[in-house]
Amino acid sequence: MNEIFEFTPPTALVALDIDALPLPYAEVDARGIVTRANRAALALHHPEQGNLIGKSGWDLMALDEKVFSHAAFSAQMRSGMEPPVIIRNIFDRSGSFRTYQMHRSFIRDAQGHPAGMRMVLVDITDSIQQLDETRLSLKWLENAVASLPDAVVLTDPLGFVRSVNRAAEELFRCPAQELTGRIIEEVIPIVAYDPVDGSPLDRRTAIERHCKGFATLRDRDHAKFKVEISTSPIVSGDSGSVIGVAAILRRLDRAV
Repeated sequence: MNEIFEFTPPTALVALDIDALPLPYAEVDARGIVTRANRAALALHHPEQGNLIGKSGWDLMALDEKVFSHAAFSAQMRSGMEPPVIIRNIFDRSGSFRTYQMHRSFIRDAQGHPAGMRMVLVDITDSIQQLDETRLSLKWLENAVASLPDAVVLTDPLGFVRSVNRAAEELFRCPAQELTGRIIEEVIPIVAYDPVDGSPLDRRTAIERHCKGFATLRDRDHAKFKVEISTSPIVSGDSGSVIGVAAILRRLDRAV
């Protein structure tokens, strides 16, 4: 995945051959009119948009960004504070709007007042799309686990609880924020355990193999109840190493 990265332009690029820069570089005056651009920026510009030099920077932006972007630019020029990195959608040679990080610095006059801006553009469209897809996949998985009728408890390799679903909250009568971050023995206080597969249920065994059995636990009010419990190591698909343990608990009955 292409990573979104930070790039701080140098304060002065007068002596630099801007055409040698691998990334699009442009300068605008105090009104936001493009006054200078390197070869990469010109190659990025869509020919149907006319000449890039002399064009307002906002003519290249998505319609819903033009007003607030113009206002933000004007405010930045008045403030005199070095501009931060921003993200804008720009219509480019691809014939569509793509997302760019704009790394900016002021061009200052002899008195040190802002007279324009220089900027380097980094195309982060693919990174944003991949990030959005990853977030959607993660959200889908979270919803799937949350919807399971059985309690699910996920831990890291050291046994600290990373995540629980709603059924686990109901089983232990405790909200997720009070369960996560705690050691597994505190969250699942086993009073007695009867293995189905002959394996004891402890942290070391749980990260080595699948375990299944019946356990007597206590909830936060110290009431005992029985569950069928099944654990499995969580294995990284990339490295093949164990990155945690998943435990599924199915309530059987309650006893005092």
